[in-house]
Amino acid sequence: MEMKKLVLENTSPFQGLAELVADKEGLFEKEGLIIEWADREKGVDKKTHTDVTDPKGLDPHVSHGKLFEQGKADMYNACEWGNYCRVQDTSVQSGRQIGRRAIITYAGLVVRPDSEVYTPQQLANKLVGVPFYFGTHYLALHMLEGFLPRDQIKLCQAPNGSRYRFDSMMSGEIEATTLTEPYLSLAEKKGCRVIASAFYHGTEVASDKVDAETYNKFNRAVKEAVKRINADKTKYLHYFIDCHKDKDPEIGTLTVDDLRASRIVVKDPAPIPDWELKATADWIKSWGMLTETEDHMDLVNMDVQVGGHAAAE
Repeated sequence: MEMKKLVLENTSPFQGLAELVADKEGLFEKEGLIIEWADREKGVDKKTHTDVTDPKGLDPHVSHGKLFEQGKADMYNACEWGNYCRVQDTSVQSGRQIGRRAIITYAGLVVRPDSEVYTPQQLANKLVGVPFYFGTHYLALHMLEGFLPRDQIKLCQAPNGSRYRFDSMMSGEIEATTLTEPYLSLAEKKGCRVIASAFYHGTEVASDKVDAETYNKFNRAVKEAVKRINADKTKYLHYFIDCHKDKDPEIGTLTVDDLRASRIVVKDPAPIPDWELKATADWIKSWGMLTETEDHMDLVNMDVQVGGHAAAE
């Protein structure tokens, strides 16, 4: 079998568990794919900027998509909302979304143990730190606008990476922030309160190096990983600890008993439904983003999306 190398931007279990399992358990190799992971986090700003309260004018490729834009990666996955904006602004002519990733990410809006905020509406005009253009930025908007008028939602730029946002919140720099696993469980163990939570989709973005044939091989491997994870989710909880414990000793104090298997939701990767593609694009535009996109269909390589998923059945 002729092997094909794909360079992927590195991922964490909360957004790429199935891909990590497929790689570690030899499923990509079985399909003739060699996966090389490239570190997109080098040199990324990890400070909270309370004076930056609007994503307009910021680069959506500061982490996700950074290496892809530099020609150093062939493919990456990130939240669906952010990828609409990344694809709009891409300098890679062939860079498009090609379908949804396997994991449905769980995240929560969190406050300190001593916070006087107990419900989302109590965050009216209070500073919430989010990573602009990343999944929990958009998720925070969705969760908060169900409780507050939009003009009472006050966001500021916080780093991508739950560790840094958690520290910023605990220091009192911001009133609340959004966290993913395992930091959501760490925050709860330290007495923090989750005042709202939800699941959200992500998508894969690729260059023309990932054609339909390559993508269906990728998806076959991921589908097998999904099957294995769903057969015994507790078996794979350690990924959430192992991924972070070397750089963050506090995560190393967690055990799998501190994590909840119910927060792991994976399903077979699939195309983005047309009606959701339009609805999502319209909602992003309502917040003043994605303004240069006239046709939402331009954000997806339909040939690869349709061909890649059909062939992976």
